[in-house]
Amino acid sequence: MFNHSPETNCGMLYIISAPSGAGKTSLVKALLEETDLIEVSVSYTTRAQRPGEREGIDYHYVDQQMFKQMIADAQFIEHAEVFGNFYGTSKEQIKEKLKAGIDVILEIDWQGAQQVKKQFEQCTLVFILPPSRAELKARLTERGQDSEAVINVRMDEAIEQMSHYDEFEFLLVNDQFSHALGELKALVYAFRLRQTRQCRRHQQLINELLV
Repeated sequence: MFNHSPETNCGMLYIISAPSGAGKTSLVKALLEETDLIEVSVSYTTRAQRPGEREGIDYHYVDQQMFKQMIADAQFIEHAEVFGNFYGTSKEQIKEKLKAGIDVILEIDWQGAQQVKKQFEQCTLVFILPPSRAELKARLTERGQDSEAVINVRMDEAIEQMSHYDEFEFLLVNDQFSHALGELKALVYAFRLRQTRQCRRHQQLINELLV
């Protein structure tokens, strides 16, 4: 287990999960644009690189042999196989960013969240819900990418995912985007104001004030 110790790490690890259509990706993107010292973890994958995707920005692209070797070397804090492709989160990458004082976001499902929680006891789990089933279906339909049959399958998958909401510490409802974004930012700022973290950031000032 990697112990996310407050004595050695300045950043916070956030695990953010949501059903497809809840707006997780848009919320995280807006959070990154408006908040400094926070990044999304870039996963490793065996999936082929798609047009417009960039190595090290969207994913780290590796073949299956290398991915399986990384599993054998315990380099991932979580990994999964999805439709024949492997995805994984680098343990070392996370450790380096946290030690540098950078908050890290993992956008993974509830199963991945369980894997990470076993290794990072101090991580923060956030689940994002849509305001209603009707709105969730409308959002999936508005994308114009899937047939009605596929949308119904996605709705069933979303309901299954949402049934695990109680395994997360924080729950956000993405009804009004600006309000949900404000709540997500407030959560990040609140953790940054913790006494232990502020002491590390402002130790020189505290020493001077107490002389």
